[in-house]
Amino acid sequence: MTESREARILAELATVIDPELRRPLTELDMIGAVTAVSGAPAHIDLRLTIVGCPAASQIERDVRAAIERAIGTDPYDLSVGVMTREQRDALTARLRGSRPKTHPFGKDSLTRVIAVSSGKGGVGKSTVTANLGAAMAADGLAVGIVDADVYGFSIPGLLGMASGTQPTQVGELMLPPVAHGVKAVSIGMFLPDPDEIVAWRGPMLHRTLEQFLRDVFFGELDVLLLDLPPGTGDVAISLSQLLPGSEVVVVTTPQPAAADVAWRSGALAAKTGQRVIGVIETLSPATLPDGETLDLFGAGGGQEVASRLDAPLLTQVPISTVLRTDGDAGTPIVLAHPDDPAAVALRAAARALAIRPRGLAGRSLGLRPS
Repeated sequence: MTESREARILAELATVIDPELRRPLTELDMIGAVTAVSGAPAHIDLRLTIVGCPAASQIERDVRAAIERAIGTDPYDLSVGVMTREQRDALTARLRGSRPKTHPFGKDSLTRVIAVSSGKGGVGKSTVTANLGAAMAADGLAVGIVDADVYGFSIPGLLGMASGTQPTQVGELMLPPVAHGVKAVSIGMFLPDPDEIVAWRGPMLHRTLEQFLRDVFFGELDVLLLDLPPGTGDVAISLSQLLPGSEVVVVTTPQPAAADVAWRSGALAAKTGQRVIGVIETLSPATLPDGETLDLFGAGGGQEVASRLDAPLLTQVPISTVLRTDGDAGTPIVLAHPDDPAAVALRAAARALAIRPRGLAGRSLGLRPS
């Protein structure tokens, strides 16, 4: 009878998922001793990963609900503690798997790594990245975003993450915060003063990008998006070195002058061995309620860049005041106003990228002949 009660408790606890690590508590060794001696209250040990765990209340609530599903109204004691350093180190090693010193997005990874680049700033590249991520997550994909635009980081704000939001540190790993189903990390999360200006040279930028890829635990992702700084500088070059198998989407406006600069960012990617898989045009002509066309930034730039890079024009995102206001509010337009023409265009681009076939040549599938 005791074994049956303990088995029922453990079975229910195995359904409780850590909201940050996205794995069952039992798999993470967050459940210690479970005893259910006949005639006495059951006793369960819960071990949180760190002191002040931001998800502590939710985890305890879910654990109590699981216990009560297993034993009904029978009495029980829940002891809530914190992992020892040794237990955290073991957890970190388990999460890292067999790659303790490198990032998990190498040539054998099945995660699609897509860098979003532009030739110049102000074309809506970060807004595109945030909305692509939110749209893919809404379609059921596991999505992460690395805000690699160190000088002009804006992903946390565009995803509605409150000022001061930081990753949770577990041993040597960082667990990225989640918004709209998207895990994201940004240099802005590590600055003590939100008004602090980042003025770093190439080696520091390279180390920061490398650390984000290596030490931030995204878990199993379908897609990792990188919001690159504009231009063809240090971060773009570091990306080609750290993630040589990554794919690139170029963002431009219809203006011919902007399109010529945008082509350069795509040409650099192709030169360094990356694959340009598409072009997204923003600030495209919009149709007004009276049927007139508003083309403040001209027309044709996106198709010109796509033709020069021999890549498809994925979508044209029309000028939209709703896109701007939703971005300022931290609510991606693809979720907040899905029927807006800009949202329809961005969602179409996200789905086109998601269904694009990906070659597996040269990648290990983890299979062995029996």
